[in-house]
Amino acid sequence: MRYLGLDLGTRTLGVSISDETKTIASGLTTLHFEEGDYDKAISLLKDATNLNNIEKIILGLPKNMNNTVGEAAERCLNFKDKLIKELNIDVVMQDERLSTVSAHNYMLEADISRKKRKKVVDKMAANIILQTYLDIEKGRN
Repeated sequence: MRYLGLDLGTRTLGVSISDETKTIASGLTTLHFEEGDYDKAISLLKDATNLNNIEKIILGLPKNMNNTVGEAAERCLNFKDKLIKELNIDVVMQDERLSTVSAHNYMLEADISRKKRKKVVDKMAANIILQTYLDIEKGRN
């Protein structure tokens, strides 16, 4: 059994996956959908959950820096409810403040072009979200 990590945007869903031991997260894909069409995002995600024997989804929660829940976080909480209803899988929220910033910083340090960064930033942010959760779960934080 594995975990999926998700980074929800308005038109993209970054997806990462854990190994079988739930120790290491790896970027899987970035799903694209029309702005706000979260039903389509879930439909695209169904294949990944079925093919990879997923037992839990870790969804990034983009809280504001002052720890309040804003519009983006509300969107993620609503998406969580849809995921549970449609996929019947446990969904855990993981604080993701600065995960996208961290993803951009990693890629800048690796000297990856702006065009390439744009293609993988959501998948990398999902990877950071999932790896953070795995580390906390294993007591490695």
